Amino acid sequence: MEHSDYPLSEVPSSERKGLLSTSVVLLGFTFFTATMWAGGSLGVAFPFGELLGVILVGNLLLGAYAAALGYIACKSGLNAVLMGRFCFGEVGSKVSDFVLGFTQIGWYAWGTATIAVVLVKTTGLSESLKIPLMVLFGFAFCITAMVGFRGLDLLSRFAVPAMMLFILISLYTGLVDVGGLSGLAGQTPYESMSFAAAITVVIGTFISGGTQATNWSRFARTPKIAVIATLAAFFIGNGLMVLTGALGAMIYQQADIVDVMLAQGFVVLAVLMLFLNIWTTQDNTIYNFAVAGCNLLRTDKRRVVTVTGAAIGTVLAVGGMYNLLIPFLVLLGTFIPPIGGVIMADFWCRHKGRYPTLNSANLPAFNWTGLASYAVGSGMAYFSPILPPLVGVIAAALCYAVLSKLPFTRPELAPSEH
Repeated sequence: MEHSDYPLSEVPSSERKGLLSTSVVLLGFTFFTATMWAGGSLGVAFPFGELLGVILVGNLLLGAYAAALGYIACKSGLNAVLMGRFCFGEVGSKVSDFVLGFTQIGWYAWGTATIAVVLVKTTGLSESLKIPLMVLFGFAFCITAMVGFRGLDLLSRFAVPAMMLFILISLYTGLVDVGGLSGLAGQTPYESMSFAAAITVVIGTFISGGTQATNWSRFARTPKIAVIATLAAFFIGNGLMVLTGALGAMIYQQADIVDVMLAQGFVVLAVLMLFLNIWTTQDNTIYNFAVAGCNLLRTDKRRVVTVTGAAIGTVLAVGGMYNLLIPFLVLLGTFIPPIGGVIMADFWCRHKGRYPTLNSANLPAFNWTGLASYAVGSGMAYFSPILPPLVGVIAAALCYAVLSKLPFTRPELAPSEH
């Protein structure tokens, strides 16, 4: 814990990481139980061939979005909340800090409660242990996040290969049980869903995470590493999670890999998978909250904010509020992607692909062009009948690009840009 991972400044070149470190951290983030559940809804609605098409297209779009932000993060050394100061203003960026931070603390509460509930159910422990386990895991999962990128990296280097192995063992067993690829092709869907709705499900599962993946892609040594690592996580990693959930639902009527492995008789592997799956997402989630909280409060005490966030998430879990939060968190997922759209338009259209350093920039309190574009993008996403996350990103970016050309909407330029 020599430094605090630069929550209020650019990552210096001396602290940049290679492809392996960046990739395993991002993959650990995308190995998420809720993504498998989303995949389960697709597995019962499409024949196997069409299912593969949905997963391919959806995750390619998701990966492209996350990789575009990853490129900007690496070039600038900034994460999404710090880039928010340029496109929303010093005070205006607190809106995006709150939206991004609140969703993460809500998901942290959900993950903390989930592991306690599932562990009690899986191992036959007493129901009275649920709350003590929530408290234990609520604080234990934040330890690697407190260490910072290095802590996430060390855990992910072990956890990601282990989870990949467990998933491959489970998928192979499932293929044997269903009679191979011909057996999968013979499965008949019993639910219905349009192709556009399915793409929305795939993109919507983790586009909010893609917006905040800049917390780690900014550590990449080169933009090429940032793009490759982000694509690996959000195209391949997230795609594997969706596929795993879909096949689990098709073969065993269970979307979660832990439930599938239990049905296959792999009890020990199921418990290990549960821990690794939840932990590698939880520490990334609370790390996201911490960097948003640091920018909101303008403090560099990231570890203090991390523990505070873990405490809030644990209280929400113990109080049973995590179940009430889910619909609201899903709704907020509609309002997060437009932030990415505004960031991209601001970086390329206004700053021509190069931010000034934060300490030299003379930023306005409110960048009304960015805030208005975000509002338009969010409104378009909320009311869009198809692909709301994608519509939100495109609408916000286009609106910013147009408004930034109007002289009376331009915020004050930094000294270095005059």
